[in-house]
Amino acid sequence: MKTEILQNATQLFLNQGFKSVTMDDIAAHMGISKKTIYANYAHKTELVHAVGFEILNNVQCGVQNLLTEHMNPIEELYEIKKYVMQHLQGEKTSSIQQLIKYYPKIFEELRAIQYDFMRGCMEKNITRGIEQGLFRKNLEVEFISRMYQVGITNIKDESIFPTEKFPHAVLYEMYLEYHLRGIVTPEGRKILNQLIHSNQD
Repeated sequence: MKTEILQNATQLFLNQGFKSVTMDDIAAHMGISKKTIYANYAHKTELVHAVGFEILNNVQCGVQNLLTEHMNPIEELYEIKKYVMQHLQGEKTSSIQQLIKYYPKIFEELRAIQYDFMRGCMEKNITRGIEQGLFRKNLEVEFISRMYQVGITNIKDESIFPTEKFPHAVLYEMYLEYHLRGIVTPEGRKILNQLIHSNQD
């Protein structure tokens, strides 16, 4: 029952918002009593916390699966971007905004975990790229990884990149190319140009 509540709450929170959906809404949606929900989750904040970690875990598992497919580091970054974009398309921005506004501690905890996870992925990616001769040898791996994270975090800021002028899919594509062009070798640039060309077809 706990898993069923988690799955249904995740769907409702993402579609309607973390603040908007009440425990009554979840109970009505599932056709169970509110008491049953409280028997598994003591209060709504506990359920929001569980849902946040469920979403994060799903994204991380998806990314980890991509990392086992033995692509070159440039292809790998494009596949991760594609996966994350597809995953986030189903999530309304308003829902995430509600999580930030009404559950800031949970959001900050999730963001810190995600940041560490993605930084680790990026450092491995950059190191492999250097080893394979696709990224420049003189790169400071941790610096590049942190700069990438700073950029990927800040391009989500609507006051800097308004969605009507910079749609998310286009913005992430532009940012990834911007990142890679600064670190690739001539050999890496060939692969990058091929990927960009194939994405435009």
